[in-house]
Amino acid sequence: MPLQPLEPQRLYRQIADQLRAGMLSGEYAVGSRLPAERELAVLLGVSRPSVREALIALEVEGWVEVRTGSGIYVLERVHSSKGTPVAAAEWGPLELIRARRVVEGETAALAATLAQPEHLAAMDQALQTMREEAALGQPPLEGDRAFHSAIVQACGNAVLVETVHSFWDARRGPLFTRLGGYFETPRSWRTALREHQTILAAIRAQDPTAARAAMHAHMDKSHHRLNASWHSANPT
Repeated sequence: MPLQPLEPQRLYRQIADQLRAGMLSGEYAVGSRLPAERELAVLLGVSRPSVREALIALEVEGWVEVRTGSGIYVLERVHSSKGTPVAAAEWGPLELIRARRVVEGETAALAATLAQPEHLAAMDQALQTMREEAALGQPPLEGDRAFHSAIVQACGNAVLVETVHSFWDARRGPLFTRLGGYFETPRSWRTALREHQTILAAIRAQDPTAARAAMHAHMDKSHHRLNASWHSANPT
């Protein structure tokens, strides 16, 4: 048999593979509840966010069911054939936010020194789009993307533009979509909008230190919102 190219395994996929193997072997029987996130993290020697990403991947693929306020339950095998395959290269949502924190903290700081009136106008328009989307009961995704895009466009660096766009567009994948469905709500959208307003105020004031801090705070709070207790999840 000819050799096949190997693909690097994301940590959450390695965790999901181990849990899937346990289901196939009968260690985790159909209908049983999996150990809690905290327990799995200790057993596997990994972080809780990585465990959460693995559980979401298994849910998307039809192996488990998340019952908010109760736990994660193993489904019959028939469900796994009806799930959505998760691409091997898909980034974990929580890991993605941490990477965005590093890069976009610096793009916000650069924008505070380089932004021209047209960039500030684009950021203002993006926030207005977010408000309109939220008012319609929709996740303000287009306005959100436009806001972060306007910031990096102000930096005048094509590599940074493509990097930030690839980061942001990755959140359209099934893992981020499913995770956001549990923890993103109209209330969280309004909170995120205020965080964006703080970022824009710092950029408009030409204060790179404040802009970086505001972006870091936004990413930290986004990470916290998506890594909250399942008991506080609010499916939409």
